[in-house]
Order: sequence, then structure tokens, then C-alpha cells
Amino acid sequence: MGKIASAVAALALAAGPFLLPAHARAENGQIAAGVVGGLIGGALLGSALARPAPPPPPVYYAPAPVYVEEPVCRFVRERYWDGYGWVFRRVQVCD
Repeated sequence: MGKIASAVAALALAAGPFLLPAHARAENGQIAAGVVGGLIGGALLGSALARPAPPPPPVYYAPAPVYVEEPVCRFVRERYWDGYGWVFRRVQVCD
């Protein structure tokens, strides 16, 4: 896109003197019309060639870590009488 725009601008500048047969004169302060015309033309050409800005990158904030204090628990083998004999079972003991 940049090469095409620069080629068009170079062609317009090179062909300009051949297209205007009369000499340009700025008498009685009439140069303001040329300046304003140039600014308007530049704004129109610049807005036509401008590319839209890319979208911003997505933003992700990780949630803060949450620490939960739980009681320390462990399993203990416990022996008990079930009426017929001794049996082992696992019992959870929390401190």
C-alpha cells in the first residue's frame, strides 16, 4: 500500500507542470486560498489512505489465590470388637 501511494504521489508531482498552462501568482494576499485548498486536499487524501488502528490486545487478570485453612486430618487404623471378633477400620482424626 505504501509503494502504491508513493508512486501515485510521484506521478502527480511529475505531471503537475504539464497540466497547468498558466503561471501561478499570489497577488493581494490570495495565497490563503491555496493554503486552505492544500490543507483540505491533504486531509481528504490522508483520510482515504489511513488504515484503522488494530484492536487492543485482550486483557486477562488472574484471580488472586485463595488460601483456606482447614484442620489437619489423618486416617488412623483402629481395632474394635464387632461382636464376633476383632476388626480393623480406618478412622479420620482431625487435630
